[in-house]
Amino acid sequence: MTLHFAAARSTTRSPLARAFARRTIARAANDNGDPVAGQGNDQLLHAALRHFAAHGLGAAREARKQAEQAFFAGDRQSYDWWLGICRTLDRRMAEELDRRKRC
Repeated sequence: MTLHFAAARSTTRSPLARAFARRTIARAANDNGDPVAGQGNDQLLHAALRHFAAHGLGAAREARKQAEQAFFAGDRQSYDWWLGICRTLDRRMAEELDRRKRC
């Protein structure tokens, strides 16, 4: 009986080998940023979730209103807090608000 050597198929040349090859799992997309720096954001996240539970889909808009009121009252700490809640709920809205207040 004769033996024939069949070279292993390369995934670069064979369409079947490419179809059956296991693809590497890409890293999960995570928009939370740096996990070490995010440890202090748990309190802000819980507050944002409570705010969302109270105001529903308009929660980011309500947080923006609260941030604007704090800004015009001169309360920087409350402004930063409400801006953080707004940023947690709607990043674009918070960036627009922050950009307007800095100019």
